[in-house]
Amino acid sequence: MPHLTVEYSANLAPFPERKALGELNEALCASPEVQTEADLKTRFVCQSSFAVGTESGPRGFVHAQLRLLAGRTPEAKQDLAERVATVLRRRTPKPEGMLVQLSVEIVDMDRPSYIKERL
Repeated sequence: MPHLTVEYSANLAPFPERKALGELNEALCASPEVQTEADLKTRFVCQSSFAVGTESGPRGFVHAQLRLLAGRTPEAKQDLAERVATVLRRRTPKPEGMLVQLSVEIVDMDRPSYIKERL
């Protein structure tokens, strides 16, 4: 914990995943909400099968989901969401004429049922 998954539409490739991974982890680890940097797990998933709305035309998306153990304040969640959004605004490709939507979601994980071990 925390787990950050960033999904993006394949029409945004090549997405600068390597650069974004480093910047996302730096931004999140700078937050007091992330206690141990090695606990942050970040990954990118390129979605080749997708639709954005119903109208034709070039459209793409980036959606980030940050999963955290429950108990953060609304202000802390907003700060974390903005940290993620700031990096993705900068790193997301913006092809000419394409509508690209960005969203960031913070999800609380249930503490009693979460298991984490170092193997």
